[in-house]
Amino acid sequence: MRALLLVMTLLSSNLGLTQLLELDKELLWEITPPKSSVKSYLFGTLHANNRELFELSDSVYIAIDNAEKIILETDIYQLFTTVDTRKNLPETHFDDKGKPYTSLIQTSPTLYGTEDGMPQFLDAYIQGIGLQLGKEFIGLEELEAQYALANEIRLSQRRILDNQINAFTQEKLKELYLRGDLDALQRFMKAYLSVQENLYEEVIVNRNRQMLTKILEQLQTQQSLFCAVGAGHLGGEEGLLQLLRERGYKIRPVRWTISPVAPKSKLLIKKQTESVYVDERSGLVAKFPGKPITLVLPDSSLKIVYRELGQGNTFEINIQELDTTLSMEELASIYIHPPAGTSIIKRILDDGSVVFQGLSDTYPEGLNYVQIQFGEGYYAVIKCYGGHKFMHSNRPPSFFEKVWFD
Repeated sequence: MRALLLVMTLLSSNLGLTQLLELDKELLWEITPPKSSVKSYLFGTLHANNRELFELSDSVYIAIDNAEKIILETDIYQLFTTVDTRKNLPETHFDDKGKPYTSLIQTSPTLYGTEDGMPQFLDAYIQGIGLQLGKEFIGLEELEAQYALANEIRLSQRRILDNQINAFTQEKLKELYLRGDLDALQRFMKAYLSVQENLYEEVIVNRNRQMLTKILEQLQTQQSLFCAVGAGHLGGEEGLLQLLRERGYKIRPVRWTISPVAPKSKLLIKKQTESVYVDERSGLVAKFPGKPITLVLPDSSLKIVYRELGQGNTFEINIQELDTTLSMEELASIYIHPPAGTSIIKRILDDGSVVFQGLSDTYPEGLNYVQIQFGEGYYAVIKCYGGHKFMHSNRPPSFFEKVWFD
């Protein structure tokens, strides 16, 4: 087996601690420009949310913490505007009292894994860390280019499916990634993409050159960078590591170590924190699972969205000016479309405010939980939807409790 695992014993005062050291894992690389001492880092990711991928080396967290800029293939948070990553809609039935239930135990598949994985896929997780730390963010490619690429790959996957070799592709990629074997990853990607003429050149080689141009521009600023791209872009004669070497950059692998006593930077970054959104105009306050994106719609209303792209869950709030010609009940009926056998629920809260909520069946979300809250001159349409487990959990009502008008 290629990946050699060593267990080292570290003595700290009178306590013996074990540290995992994986010598052959080649996912994190230190970059030093010619005639400079500024160190930057290049990290290979896998665009998936499997939990095993998130057992990151302590050095990854330290590198992120020390970097002045975070660089990814694209601004993943822009996907919040349009992309629902669920591959299918959850199955839900209703009993004679209108209460939802399900007979399925399967988790929903998504574009990046399943609901059993992490909320975000690995690249989105890294961008979230950067936002949490207030780092400057740079995308190497426009989102439109990523969409075009996705369409190309889907065409190739149809042919791969016909050849009956796609069944193990994701599992094989994960296996090679967890070993940190860049050479094997590069060879596998080349074979995988060879089913369509020139696809490897378009997906890997040409994009490597384009990404290199932007990476070099940032390296010349003499600021420390943490750049994370798909691990398939790192290895081989036409990979980013070799392209950087050819231009005089010093490239050094960083040891992959996980200590039972995590460094302070890792503890700080991994600490889960909610993102508090405050709208000064309406007085709405909301606690999201992560930093949301804010959109101004054509009617001047606000839409605040946070998506867990890995698990396929969406948290969304639309803030509208109150229309005094419509009653609260009429407004609720506009936004909540209950499935047959269910109804809109009106609640009076402890402070005397009125909310309406219920399941709604709309396109393209499918079944979604909706709550309407009213403030001084404004109202909020709060919506939650996601995978099978999410829709049959307490997470939607829990989110509603974290939204209010001051």
